[in-house]
Amino acid sequence: MNNLTSYINNEIKPLKHTDSIAEAQDLFLDFPYTHFPVTEDGIYIGCVSKENVELLNSDAIVNETRFHFERFFVRTSTIWLDVLEIFAKNESNLIPVLDDKNTYLGYYELEDVIRFFHETPFLKEEGGIIVVEKETDKFSMSQVAQIIESNNAKILGLFISNVVGNKVEITVKISQSGLNDIIQTFRRYEYEIISEHQDDSYLNSLKERSDYLDKYLNI
Repeated sequence: MNNLTSYINNEIKPLKHTDSIAEAQDLFLDFPYTHFPVTEDGIYIGCVSKENVELLNSDAIVNETRFHFERFFVRTSTIWLDVLEIFAKNESNLIPVLDDKNTYLGYYELEDVIRFFHETPFLKEEGGIIVVEKETDKFSMSQVAQIIESNNAKILGLFISNVVGNKVEITVKISQSGLNDIIQTFRRYEYEIISEHQDDSYLNSLKERSDYLDKYLNI
């Protein structure tokens, strides 16, 4: 499995701050990007968007429109899940990649990162997915891993998928189809199961009993 950094692209050179808006407009005509990076002496200073460039005076210089720049980027150390999130948040199909000194290294294309995602065990390997929730100050990744591994299962993927108020949501993919023991262990550790899962026989059993009681009481 290749590291995501092997997908860094340098096929098209970044715009320079001294380039004209006309050059930027031509670039967007030639390539299907929503944004493109701008550099000054090799340092990333922001992205111009296709939407804004189309409205600007073609005789202007890119540097004169800095207030229009969008400044999203990733580092070489950014994990692929965070990269996907940045694509989504900025509604972009291109993200600049920088080193720790903000030197521009190249860019990721959305299509390549999605291809990488499809090759990860999280999607490629067979298994079950559980989404659990717990208070932020009572949750730890090590505890989640311990719960899964103590039930003789293997973790294929684990990430924080949402944070709302004082609660954190964790999505886990596990390499087995029978997840009932793991789900019940999570409950013993006071995790709330928020995913709907066909293998959650404990919850389904409770629902069936509840439905039965409702019908009995309504006779």
